[in-house]
Amino acid sequence: MTDQQKKLVEANLTVGFVAKRSGVKVSALHFYETKGLIRSWRNNGNQRRYKPDVLRRVAVIKAAQAMGITLEEIKQTLATLPDKRTPTKEDWSALSKNWQAQLDERIAFMQRLRDRVDGCIGCGCLSMTKCPIYNKDDYLGDTQSGAVLLNNPQK
Repeated sequence: MTDQQKKLVEANLTVGFVAKRSGVKVSALHFYETKGLIRSWRNNGNQRRYKPDVLRRVAVIKAAQAMGITLEEIKQTLATLPDKRTPTKEDWSALSKNWQAQLDERIAFMQRLRDRVDGCIGCGCLSMTKCPIYNKDDYLGDTQSGAVLLNNPQK
């Protein structure tokens, strides 16, 4: 390990540096911390400090969010890592495979939505009489409220 690599491993990064380097706002880092996604400690001046591996954790969080994975799902997945460690390249490969199935479901849902968007999107409303799933006499309102068929397009 070179001296520069050793310094980086031992570094105590400021919240401003982590925000700038990772491309997220300081408030986002604070939010991630309150959600248990990243961790810091306080120095003698009561300022947050981070180890460099937080940059990888933030990158994983951002990548997962871009795929539509919720913060809670990200937290649960990261919690499966031993000792709450930062994901390695191998960890990321395994984590992303788990999320691929969720992505496939979302893609299929969006395709079904796209194919129906010019007519009825499954909202269960009472206003479209030419809708293939017209909600005559509000039969859907007996069991659910809101866009009752939008999330269950098989009906």
